[in-house]
Amino acid sequence: MPLDFKILRANHLRVGRRGENMTCEFLRSKGCDILLRNYRRNKDEIDIVALDGGTICFVEVKTRRAPLKTRPARGLDESQKNRIRRAARHYLSEIGNPALPCRFDLAEVVLGSWDIVEFRYWQNNFGR
Repeated sequence: MPLDFKILRANHLRVGRRGENMTCEFLRSKGCDILLRNYRRNKDEIDIVALDGGTICFVEVKTRRAPLKTRPARGLDESQKNRIRRAARHYLSEIGNPALPCRFDLAEVVLGSWDIVEFRYWQNNFGR
């Protein structure tokens, strides 16, 4: 019986949304303000844009279900980093290029059947 692509895609998006929600909760608990989620410009995307004090954070969230074959963070390759950097440049341009420092963070979320199994967060995971 062939797998239904729409069902697989919907499940993938649900898993990703749960990881993003968890990451937003984490950032808020650290005193960050969530400015925007799922910013898109053409094929470029940023999962979360947050303000940490006076620093704009562009956050990529990698979420997978347990058991893992590889770490979710390994899914962030150089081409995706470049797409995130391009989206960040567009976003900063749209808001008038504020004179604020920026950083690129990475969140890794591992989900079990009902809850979060593991959460890791790296500030300044990759540069401009």
